[in-house]
Amino acid sequence: MSEKTNQRRRHFLGTAVMTIAATQLGRFGLAQSSKTKPAVLFTTKPGTNTSFGSLKQIDAGVLNVGYAEAGPANGHPVILLHGWPYDIHSYVNVAPLLASAGYRVIIPYLRGYGTTRFLSSETFRNGQQSAIAVDIIALMDALKIEKAILAGYDWGARTANIIAALWPERCKALVSVSGYLIGSLEANKIPLPPQAELQWWYQFYFATERGRAGYEKHRRDFNRLIWKLASPKWNFDDATFDRSAASFDNPDHVAIVIHNYRWRLGLAEGESKYDEFEKRLAVFPAITVPTITLESDANGAPHPEPSSYAKKFSGKYSHRTIKGGIGHNLPQEAPREFAKAIVEVDGY
Repeated sequence: MSEKTNQRRRHFLGTAVMTIAATQLGRFGLAQSSKTKPAVLFTTKPGTNTSFGSLKQIDAGVLNVGYAEAGPANGHPVILLHGWPYDIHSYVNVAPLLASAGYRVIIPYLRGYGTTRFLSSETFRNGQQSAIAVDIIALMDALKIEKAILAGYDWGARTANIIAALWPERCKALVSVSGYLIGSLEANKIPLPPQAELQWWYQFYFATERGRAGYEKHRRDFNRLIWKLASPKWNFDDATFDRSAASFDNPDHVAIVIHNYRWRLGLAEGESKYDEFEKRLAVFPAITVPTITLESDANGAPHPEPSSYAKKFSGKYSHRTIKGGIGHNLPQEAPREFAKAIVEVDGY
């Protein structure tokens, strides 16, 4: 596709004119079925939906995974991955937009969240990055999904990055908030400037037993604080927070969160079965699948500059900055823009 065509598409996807949207979606082949009503993608108001209805459960790998599903069963699969301290409700308004465009949308609770449970009490409660990615590959296998568009933010973006890097044959395209988030234990040993270290205060808190006990006791208040710091201009109400906060009552939540951050700092061991994956990730492999990265203009959480990661995406690639006071939880704060990116990257 020529750059000129790309520019026209970007301009089109940014417009709010419903009739143009409906016409162009068909013209560019972005509609997924004859029953699609693509105009809905541009006219549905954020906040319209508050729940997914009935959730589904499936055994996948070491987990029984809880997940929401929307859209036709024969639609092109899209897997949406949430971060910490959030949950599947980050996509409560994204899912119907994509479903209306004919996609089959899968939104799983990550290990340690919501209705996802370990199948065995003996399984180590591991929060390292490759373990979570393996969970999603196992989920795809259980659902008989050979290849999907992957999209996410925070832990979810990192997980999608890892799958795209290690198993590109399973990833049709990628939408990643804050770009390239694959980590390395060696790189994590390098001290950051003081201002940057200050932003990671909760990692140092979690490194202590006082931090573990504090998170166990005050996890809802703690996570509400993170929401406010990470999205300083997002005026979410109590009901919005409470819907997601229920997922933190998962019996493995604290263990997974604490292990995740301690593992990143080299203070907790991972599992040897993931060593080969971590070795491959430690060299920061390029991502070859078509990708759109997103960043918000009021992201209060630590995040890299787009210029620092652009070259890590060696396939068809573009970047968008979403404006309007949008914070860290971009899919929930700007669902239409997030959904548009998925539709667009599918056309690359």
